[in-house]
Amino acid sequence: MKPRQPIVCRKCEFYYVTWDTRRPHGCRAMNFKSRRPPSLVVRQSSGQDCLHYSPKAERDGTGA
Repeated sequence: MKPRQPIVCRKCEFYYVTWDTRRPHGCRAMNFKSRRPPSLVVRQSSGQDCLHYSPKAERDGTGA
Protein backbone atom coordinates (compact mmCIF):
# COMPACT_ATOMS: atom_id res chain seq x y z
CA MET A 1 0.00 0.00 0.00
CA LYS A 2 1.32 3.44 -0.96
CA PRO A 3 1.92 5.81 1.99
CA ARG A 4 -0.39 8.82 2.16
CA GLN A 5 0.98 12.17 1.09
CA PRO A 6 0.18 14.86 3.64
CA ILE A 7 -2.23 17.55 2.50
CA VAL A 8 -0.53 20.90 2.04
CA CYS A 9 -3.13 23.59 2.69
CA ARG A 10 -1.16 26.26 0.85
CA LYS A 11 -1.76 24.31 -2.35
CA CYS A 12 -5.55 24.20 -1.83
CA GLU A 13 -7.93 26.65 -3.50
CA PHE A 14 -9.84 27.14 -0.22
CA TYR A 15 -6.81 28.09 1.88
CA TYR A 16 -6.12 31.73 2.72
CA VAL A 17 -3.86 33.71 5.03
CA THR A 18 -5.79 35.79 7.54
CA TRP A 19 -4.97 39.12 9.16
CA ASP A 20 -5.50 37.58 12.59
CA THR A 21 -2.04 37.06 14.11
CA ARG A 22 -3.40 34.48 16.56
CA ARG A 23 -5.16 32.48 13.83
CA PRO A 24 -3.23 33.05 10.58
CA HIS A 25 -4.52 30.03 8.63
CA GLY A 26 -8.02 30.01 7.12
CA CYS A 27 -10.22 27.59 5.20
CA ARG A 28 -13.09 28.98 3.11
CA ALA A 29 -14.61 25.52 2.52
CA MET A 30 -15.09 24.86 6.23
CA ASN A 31 -15.34 28.49 7.27
CA PHE A 32 -12.79 28.59 10.09
CA LYS A 33 -9.44 30.08 11.06
CA SER A 34 -6.79 28.40 13.19
CA ARG A 35 -3.30 28.62 14.55
CA ARG A 36 -2.23 25.53 12.62
CA PRO A 37 -2.89 24.63 8.99
CA PRO A 38 -6.55 23.55 8.61
CA SER A 39 -5.67 20.07 7.32
CA LEU A 40 -3.87 19.32 10.60
CA VAL A 41 -6.83 20.54 12.66
CA VAL A 42 -9.22 18.37 10.61
CA ARG A 43 -6.93 15.33 10.91
CA GLN A 44 -6.64 15.74 14.69
CA SER A 45 -10.33 16.30 15.31
CA SER A 46 -11.83 13.74 12.92
CA GLY A 47 -9.03 11.25 12.30
CA GLN A 48 -9.50 11.67 8.54
CA ASP A 49 -7.84 13.70 5.84
CA CYS A 50 -9.61 16.87 4.70
CA LEU A 51 -12.43 16.02 2.30
CA HIS A 52 -12.59 19.54 0.85
CA TYR A 53 -9.02 19.65 -0.48
CA SER A 54 -8.94 20.88 -4.06
CA PRO A 55 -5.59 21.77 -5.69
CA LYS A 56 -5.19 25.33 -6.96
CA ALA A 57 -5.19 25.81 -10.71
CA GLU A 58 -1.71 25.87 -12.23
CA ARG A 59 -0.48 29.26 -13.35
CA ASP A 60 0.83 29.41 -16.90
CA GLY A 61 3.58 31.88 -16.03
CA THR A 62 2.65 34.46 -18.69
CA GLY A 63 1.73 37.09 -16.12
CA ALA A 64 -1.65 37.68 -17.75
